[in-house]
Amino acid sequence: LQTSKTRKVSIIITTMQYSSPRKINTVTPPVSPAAALRTPTPARRGDRFIPNRATLNFELGHHSLVSEIKENARGNRGSSPASLDTTPAKEEYKDLLEASLLSTPSSSSKTVSSIGGSPNANHHASPRILSFTPRRSVCGSAAGSGLVAGGAGGAMVTQSPLGLPTPRRARPNAVRKIPECAERTLDAPRIVDDYYLNLIDWSAGNILAIALQDEVYVCDEATGQVTRLMQTDDEQNVVTSVSFSADGRYLSIGDSAATVQIWDVEHASCARTLLGHQARVGSLSWNGHILSSGSRDSLILNHDVRAARHVVSVLQNHTQEVCGLKWSLDGSQLASGGNDNLLNVWDFADLSAPRYTFDHHQAAVKALAWCPFQSSLLASGGGTQDRTIRFWNTNTGACLNSIDTKSQVCSLQWSKHTKEIVSSHGFSQNQLTVWSYPTMTKLGDLNGHTARVLHMATSPNGQTVVSAAADETIKFWRVFDVQKSNGTRGHTAKSGTDSAPGRIQKSRIR
Repeated sequence: LQTSKTRKVSIIITTMQYSSPRKINTVTPPVSPAAALRTPTPARRGDRFIPNRATLNFELGHHSLVSEIKENARGNRGSSPASLDTTPAKEEYKDLLEASLLSTPSSSSKTVSSIGGSPNANHHASPRILSFTPRRSVCGSAAGSGLVAGGAGGAMVTQSPLGLPTPRRARPNAVRKIPECAERTLDAPRIVDDYYLNLIDWSAGNILAIALQDEVYVCDEATGQVTRLMQTDDEQNVVTSVSFSADGRYLSIGDSAATVQIWDVEHASCARTLLGHQARVGSLSWNGHILSSGSRDSLILNHDVRAARHVVSVLQNHTQEVCGLKWSLDGSQLASGGNDNLLNVWDFADLSAPRYTFDHHQAAVKALAWCPFQSSLLASGGGTQDRTIRFWNTNTGACLNSIDTKSQVCSLQWSKHTKEIVSSHGFSQNQLTVWSYPTMTKLGDLNGHTARVLHMATSPNGQTVVSAAADETIKFWRVFDVQKSNGTRGHTAKSGTDSAPGRIQKSRIR
């Protein structure tokens, strides 16, 4: 009995040691209906990095990866021709296609590339298949991709070996350089400080005329020689306007005594004196043998310089002094501006009344300039209370554009080579401003005068602009310089303004 009891106790202990543990039930809190319908909030994660593959050339990378297989195929062409569907013609076609699409020099294009220049380096030599380098232009250079031909408007076109014309990417325009200082400076003592006068002009023969009080000087820009052409009989009789004829042989001179004189520049002699006005003659303009004169008496007289009775027509539409007068380049229209803030456009075929009368300006209209590349485009500038430059279509009478210059507009000159226009101004900066047409973006200012820049004229070659200001100085600016392809200055006519860059020459007219 003792043994059986001991065995029964040991069995019970063993069973207690090896029995599985008791399971403890946990109570789950109840979930509300609103929480069950709520959208689960996603776990917060860091920003995802998106690599920039804009500079990767995947086509070139794929080509480089398979090029080794292609080269091996070419090497084993003789041993296993049946395994590859290749012929010499197909291989040549693939080479040409590769050169056209990837701009890589092929075996057949090495001869062509030697004509245009040294062949470019082959992409096969680069071990970097996917590299962060700027992507090459599809067109590439002329070398290794075909011959170059000129397209319309000067655009270059690359002809690929397959005969596929590909437009070449146009070169960016060169940065427009504006001169920081004048190339040459002349002293102009006693120049009259009067906004309504026109005291400077540049002839087709490269002769510059300048009116100083009661005298007129001419400067031969080819030789630099300055001579006095004439002087009025009375010191109180001030020269108020000068204008050369189209051929540059004759210079018309208006004065405060209401007379107009025509001088032979070469012989320095007065050829004729024209009468008809009752007040000073502040503006003159030639149209062949017709000389138009505007006066403070508000009249415009057209003189036929060949006839004894020279006044052929009288234009009346202004009520105050006519201070701006310009014939169009083709001679079909005459623009006149006055101190009455009016701008009139007259047709040569019918001068009985102006074709258009514009009253948009709020001050005197003196600055007038006809566009050299569009015959019906006229630019006009207003005085201190206006300060705007306006552009007109004289065929339709529409105002094409207007810009506020923030200062008095004294003179306007178009470029003969580019679509640009330069304006001269008064207070407060007394500067010349170069504008791009038709956007009227300011390209730069020419500073150097200390008083308002009253007058401007352009050289015969269209490269140099001369300005005369109330500070009694005359400055020459190479504003519209024409650059040749080799980087040297291009000259179409002799000019006495050629000097070392940045060098200022100063001399006295008198």
